[in-house]
Amino acid sequence: TPLKKTKALIGEMGMTFSSAYVPSALCCPSRASILTGKYPHNHHVVNNTLEGNCSSKSWQKIQEPNTFPAILRSMCGYQTFFAGKYLNEYGAPDAGGLEHVPLGWSYWYALEKNSKYYNYTLSINGKARKHGENYSVDYLTDVLANISLGFLDYKSNSEPFFMMISTPAPHSPWTAAPQYQKTFQNVFAPRNKNFNIHGTNKHWLIRQAKTPMTNSSIQFLDNAFRKRWQTLLSVDDLVEKLVKRLEFNGELNNTYIFYTSDNGYHTGQFSLPIDKRQLYEFDIKVPLLVRGPGIKPNQTSKMLVANIDLGPTILDIAGYNLNKTQMDGMSLLPILKGARNLTWRSDVLVEYQGEGRDVTDPTCPSLSPGVSQCFPDCVCEDAYNNTYACVRTMSARWNLQYCEFDDQEVFVEVYNLTADPDQITNIAKSIDPELLGKMNYRLMMLQSCSGPTCRTPGVFDPGYRFDPRLMFSNQGSVRTRRFSKHPL
Repeated sequence: TPLKKTKALIGEMGMTFSSAYVPSALCCPSRASILTGKYPHNHHVVNNTLEGNCSSKSWQKIQEPNTFPAILRSMCGYQTFFAGKYLNEYGAPDAGGLEHVPLGWSYWYALEKNSKYYNYTLSINGKARKHGENYSVDYLTDVLANISLGFLDYKSNSEPFFMMISTPAPHSPWTAAPQYQKTFQNVFAPRNKNFNIHGTNKHWLIRQAKTPMTNSSIQFLDNAFRKRWQTLLSVDDLVEKLVKRLEFNGELNNTYIFYTSDNGYHTGQFSLPIDKRQLYEFDIKVPLLVRGPGIKPNQTSKMLVANIDLGPTILDIAGYNLNKTQMDGMSLLPILKGARNLTWRSDVLVEYQGEGRDVTDPTCPSLSPGVSQCFPDCVCEDAYNNTYACVRTMSARWNLQYCEFDDQEVFVEVYNLTADPDQITNIAKSIDPELLGKMNYRLMMLQSCSGPTCRTPGVFDPGYRFDPRLMFSNQGSVRTRRFSKHPL
C-alpha cells in the first residue's frame, strides 16, 4: 500500500516475483548475499557484528574483490555508484573506518554503521560528512534521492552505469518525513491466522513467547507497523524521482531497475512482537520487482528465486561469463525475457546462526541461557542456539519447508504451505519418513554446496536421484561445517 508508485513504475511495467526469498533473515548476512551472490556458509557473514564478519577486515580482503559491482567495474567497464546503508558495521575503526571504500565502487556515499534518518555520518568517497536534524537538508531518504539524481545528471555517458541505492527505511527507528507522520492512522498489523497465537510444536524460542500478548505489546507492534509504512512513502517518492529522471534523460528504456529488500519482518505472528531472524515466511520472503529492456509489462513469475540470484543476473545483463564467478545463484535473465521450457531449481537454502551469549538474562531468569534482545514480557528476539538451516521447496506438486535446529533437541520443523500457508502446524512427526530422509539429505547437500553444486537438482526435480547410503557417509562432516560457531 505505501509503495503505490513503485508498484506502478516497476512492477506493472515489468515482472513481479511472487516467490522471492533471502537465505538469511538478517541485514548483514543478507546484504552480503546480494553483493557476493553466495549463501552465508560461503561468504561467512553470519550476523551483524564485526566478529560475525560484518564488514570486517576479512570480509574486505576475501569477499569485497569478488562482489558483482567489483566485477562490473574491473571486467565490464561500468561506472558504479553506491548510496545508503552498506553493511551494519561499515565505518568501524577496527575495520578501516570511513576511509575504507570497498573495491569496485567509482562513487561511494555510504552510511556509517546501522540505520538512521537524522544525525548520521556518510563516507563520501572515503571522507566523513556529518548530517544533523534539519529535514530539508538531512533526512536520509531524501539525501540519498538527491545524491542519486545528481549522479544521473553528471555521470559519464561513454560508460554504462550501475547504481545501488540502499535506504535504511523501513528499518527502526522508523522516523517518517514530517509530511507523512499523520498518515495511515487507521492501519494495524495484519491479523492473519498466525497472529497472537501460541507457537505450538515449534522451536523453544517461539514456544517461550507469551500468549496472548499484552495490550502494550500489541499497541507497540501496531505503531511500529504504521511507522514503517510512513517511512516507505519517502522511498516511494525516491523511486518516482529516479524513474522520471531516467525518462527525462532518455535512458529509461535501456535501463534495468530492480526493487527488493534484505529481509522480511514479523509483527505479532506467533506472539512475537517485532523483529526478523526467524525461519518463517514473514521473515524470509521479500518483494522483488524488475523492469527493463525485453521484459513485458504486468508479468508475474512464481519461480523460486533468492537474493543470491541478483548478482548473477546483473552480470549476465552486462554480458559477463558467469562460469568465471564463484557465485551460488542463478541468472534471472531467461525468466525476465520469457524463456519457455526453462530448467529451474525447486529449492533454496535458508541458514542462520543465532546470536546470544551462553548465560541467563538477569531480567528473564526463567528462560534458558543464551537469549538476547528480550522485550518486556521476556519475549526474546534471538538466542545462541536459534541456529538453524532450512530447505525451502517449491515445485509443480509441492510447497514445503524443512528445517533443522542445532540444539540439544535437534529440533525439526516441516510445513506444507499448500495446506497451511500460515505455518501453524509442524508436520515433522507425521510426514512420510522416506520424504523426511530425502529432505534431510538435500539440506546437507545444500549446506556444503559451492557455486555450481548449489544449483544441482533438488528432491522434487525430475533429475534428482536419492541414494540413502550417502546420508551416513556425509553426515558427520557436513554437520561439523554447517554449525561451526567460528566460521572465520
